Amino acid sequence: MLNDLVRRSRSYRRFRQEVAVRRETLVELVNLARLAPCSGNLQPLKYFLSHTRERNEKIFPLLTWAGYLEDWPGPADGERPAAYIVILGDKEITRLFAVDHGIAAQTIMLGAAERGLGGCIMGRFERTAVRSALGVPERYEPLLVLALGVPNETVIVEQIRSDRDIAYWRDAEGRHHVPKRPLDSIILE
Repeated sequence: MLNDLVRRSRSYRRFRQEVAVRRETLVELVNLARLAPCSGNLQPLKYFLSHTRERNEKIFPLLTWAGYLEDWPGPADGERPAAYIVILGDKEITRLFAVDHGIAAQTIMLGAAERGLGGCIMGRFERTAVRSALGVPERYEPLLVLALGVPNETVIVEQIRSDRDIAYWRDAEGRHHVPKRPLDSIILE
């Protein structure tokens, strides 16, 4: 059921790194994104797949992991993603990618949740360095990096305490808490 998939599709930042994500699974997830709606049906997105330790190690240090957890540099070795999908925009098709990469990313994350995987959509990363490290041609603009794997943390969605208290946090047991605004506060009539 979609409601269940959305609730399971959280931003996970710690994974069971030793549990591989097969290339075939990544291809299945990209196929879901390929079928999703996009602006003007231009289909400008391309996808770079990474599922080997060697390639993953090139991507990992170029990512910014959790802005609200200032003392945390990201997952330790053994808790890092088993795979990545880098979403790229083909500038020879268009230079305006609108919201296509967001639609694609969420579609992939829902598909990942359906397969027992978790992930994190990352918009803060060193774009030029990612392109260089992976040998991606200049015509492709890195838009998002999706970190994927079997989650190794608990994420708790809870009601926001105050209108400005949106920062996620970790408790003493390492559980990740994500405040969400109440439904009645976001609907205007």
